[in-house]
Amino acid sequence: MSLMKTRSVLRRCAFLAHRQHLAPLRYMFGPGPSNVPPRILAAGGRPIIGHMHEEMFEIMDDIKQGIQYAFQTQNNMTIAASGSGHTAMECALFNCVEPGEPVLVAINGIWGERVAEIARRIGADVKTLVKTPGGYFTNEEIEQALAKHKPVLFFLTHGESSAGLVHPMDGIGDLCRKHNCLFLVDSVASLGGASLFMDKQNIDILYTGSQKALNGPPGTAPVSFNDRACKKMFSRKTKPVSYLLDMTHLSNYWGCDGKPERIYHHTGPVSGFFALRESLAILAEMGLENSWKLHKEVAEYLHEGLEGLGLKLFVQDKNLRLPCVTTIAIPVGYNWREITQYVMKHHRMEITGGLGPSVGMVLRVGLMGYNCSKTNADKVLVALGDALKHCHKSKV
Repeated sequence: MSLMKTRSVLRRCAFLAHRQHLAPLRYMFGPGPSNVPPRILAAGGRPIIGHMHEEMFEIMDDIKQGIQYAFQTQNNMTIAASGSGHTAMECALFNCVEPGEPVLVAINGIWGERVAEIARRIGADVKTLVKTPGGYFTNEEIEQALAKHKPVLFFLTHGESSAGLVHPMDGIGDLCRKHNCLFLVDSVASLGGASLFMDKQNIDILYTGSQKALNGPPGTAPVSFNDRACKKMFSRKTKPVSYLLDMTHLSNYWGCDGKPERIYHHTGPVSGFFALRESLAILAEMGLENSWKLHKEVAEYLHEGLEGLGLKLFVQDKNLRLPCVTTIAIPVGYNWREITQYVMKHHRMEITGGLGPSVGMVLRVGLMGYNCSKTNADKVLVALGDALKHCHKSKV
């Protein structure tokens, strides 16, 4: 590349860097990420320290305790993976499943589909239980499938954000123990917004993400393994397919293996860990029960307002509606893309359409953590009401 061309490229990069500072303020009222409160933004902006400094290890220890509280667990093997919720999903599968082993995946939205795909890629013998978006699985259906397929691991999504459904958890962990398989649960879209008790409900592996009700920036993913899961993953015959996500190494990096010294494994997201610690501190200060109550109250307020606009909620059973992410059946005659684009353009607000199997079926509104207030629900109702007046409605 010539000197002149190089200078041109550098000028272009400088221009783009300047534009990045002009990122607009938007109401992030979709299924995530959520708006990050000033306290967490400030925490993430603190000076960088080394990922192997003693102060960093103290911060990681604080994060571990915060996750244990949020998950309601006493598991020692509790960490935050470096990456999004997908990272924790893969960490669980890569460490607890070996090639050829049977895995049972409950699919009622995109996250079950993703887990099944990842499990197939590592050579697992994947069996599925399938419902259309918005459907849920009875304990009887789950037990029949466990008895039939005899899996080493059963996966279920607690908060299926693509459908707006929160799945009942009671009794499922007991069934998994009865049939000698691990119970893996995705709580990315539900943690902090819907009640969940890892130890009490006999969940063997639980993971979440930082960017939903925890209100952190995307990029850190809490995950916890109980003793049953540890026994399985630390007695495997083959090494996990990922070095980065190998819990043999991560357990040491997070001080979970009982060894006196932590050895370098990878450079963790230092600023992300600062922010995650603050997110977990805010949740602990508020209290889980208060957070669950707030999300339920605001969701019910929003639901009432949506019905007042003549809109229909996608999940019919009130007890199965995910408090964090509300799904609205696309109103007859409207193009969902036009509605979301109108709301973004005229109200600086993100709401989204469906995801995976729910595309073309729903609009999704998320009011989580910092965003969870009746004031913000009113903003959503005004924006949607405006969109319904001004977006094209075809004759049916």
